[in-house]
Amino acid sequence: MDSGHIAWMLTASALVMLMTPGLAFFYGGLVRARNVISTIMYSFIAMAVVSVVWVLWGYSLAFGEGGRFIGDFDKLGLSGIDINEESGGIPTLLFVIFQMMFAIITPALITGAFVERFKFTTYMLFLVIWVTIVYAPIAHWVWAPEGWLFKEGALDFAGGTVVHINAGVAAVAAALLVGRRRSPGVEPHNVPYVVLGAALLWFGWFGFNAGSGLASNALSVNAFLVTNTAAATAALTWGLFSQIQTGRMGAVGVASGAVAGLVAITPASGFVGVMGALGIGFGAGALCYGAVWLRTKTQLDDALEVFAVHGVGGIWGALATGIFAAAAIGGTKGAIEGNGGQMVTQLMAVAATIGYSFVVTLVILKVLDLVPGLGLRIEEGEEDQGLDLSVHGERAFVRDGAD
Repeated sequence: MDSGHIAWMLTASALVMLMTPGLAFFYGGLVRARNVISTIMYSFIAMAVVSVVWVLWGYSLAFGEGGRFIGDFDKLGLSGIDINEESGGIPTLLFVIFQMMFAIITPALITGAFVERFKFTTYMLFLVIWVTIVYAPIAHWVWAPEGWLFKEGALDFAGGTVVHINAGVAAVAAALLVGRRRSPGVEPHNVPYVVLGAALLWFGWFGFNAGSGLASNALSVNAFLVTNTAAATAALTWGLFSQIQTGRMGAVGVASGAVAGLVAITPASGFVGVMGALGIGFGAGALCYGAVWLRTKTQLDDALEVFAVHGVGGIWGALATGIFAAAAIGGTKGAIEGNGGQMVTQLMAVAATIGYSFVVTLVILKVLDLVPGLGLRIEEGEEDQGLDLSVHGERAFVRDGAD
């Protein structure tokens, strides 16, 4: 095992962990002031709950040998993994840590669809179930050597299907079942929080993508470069579209564009060069901007545009990987290099992820809603008061300690 690889992967794991607090600030700034603690807590509690689930059985189900569709319980409680065991040139336990960070942020992304109205206790149970029967199987399909999409040759370097399409589609299911807020469409209460969160996400994403090769080498350098290029391009694209349409370039829009670009480059970051990253970033900025506009024309209250940014961005990124993949970078040709069949494989992975995530998430939430004492939605009075006080008994902002 190479000490340089180990040092980089420890750093990359910490960077990915930082993304979840970054997401908390990004989402927290977008909601009303009376719901900021609640929104941040959705992400923060995911760090606690999913960490425990992952070491007990989540990792085993995702990366245990098992079969084509799910792992097994051979690694329950990480049993049988020696401290010196190696996986791809790094300690297996380090791989467990790195993948844990992906498992943490994925369900946290979903929360943007149901902020300001979802029961916190139900959410904690949802985390356990969703990571177990939605996230772990899809991670196994795509990233485990035994997984059926892995065997089919689907390309997903860092989580376009496993993380972003998965979360984006689950968000639609959640928004449909939970229903609209009593007063949707309120402007963000703290734009600096939004920009701070986006900046932390951008920074942490270098670990997300450049760490997914599990080594400190030329491929990780390329992944770092194309990640930044796509984010910058998408931020500019979103901002310019807004300038053309409204005459203004808002900070929230540019921040959202950057996140859309980061989402889209995620599956492609180990397979494309800088010109491909420019194309992916432009497509993400344009498509996700359009998706937000279209969503506003519907009755779907995906409050923080999870599907428009993560779902649409992830779908575009997965398909664009099949277009722009370069054999000189990741070893696989894309459509531009004459391998049109890769697009078919990518489309199959996208369709499978959408279908499974949507249906199973819908079932999980419906069952939780029917369980006595649980339910999905808080009471009307609690929603009107704000979840910070009614659920957590705290306020985000207090002047001089007075009421």
